[in-house]
Amino acid sequence: MQTASGKVNALLDDLQEGDHAAASRLFPLVYRELRRLAAHYIRGEKPGQTIQPTELVHEAYLRLVGQERIDWHGRTHFFAVAATSMRRILVDRARRKMAERHGGGGKKIPLEATLLFSPEKSREMVALDDALKRLEAVSPRQSRVVELRFFGGLEMEDIAKLEGVSLRTVKRDWSVARAWLHHEIARGK
Repeated sequence: MQTASGKVNALLDDLQEGDHAAASRLFPLVYRELRRLAAHYIRGEKPGQTIQPTELVHEAYLRLVGQERIDWHGRTHFFAVAATSMRRILVDRARRKMAERHGGGGKKIPLEATLLFSPEKSREMVALDDALKRLEAVSPRQSRVVELRFFGGLEMEDIAKLEGVSLRTVKRDWSVARAWLHHEIARGK
């Protein structure tokens, strides 16, 4: 009997081979974990004021399976890409809200304060995204570690496996990247 993780990997392989029906068989297997990721992103959001976890899951999933020829490297890679997709969706929404309601120009805040996403937090989400983009230019792997850990909720061991580096390297990257982001965000205040 195949494990749930094995089924997900097999369906990702089918999807990669062009079996579009695999997307509908995959969704029920990954929905709960995607929903957990989405809820993590928008925890603390006031009901009815912005995107709901279910809507975020569906939008991210459609983006993932609608892309041409992604070389899926298994379940962990799928969830890492899903986390990135959700982050981009929320940052895009935050940028639109700032442009529409606040006239742009954000105040930067500490990394931990960005966990809550609400209309008032749009600027903070954008500030964190901007800082992550700057980090990516300096250290792409550290940026991915932050994205996978902070936004994706992946464990350090999963990140190490996904990135093909040691657990010690991931822990060091996480520590250095957090300090760098704190400095960048504080500098931009």
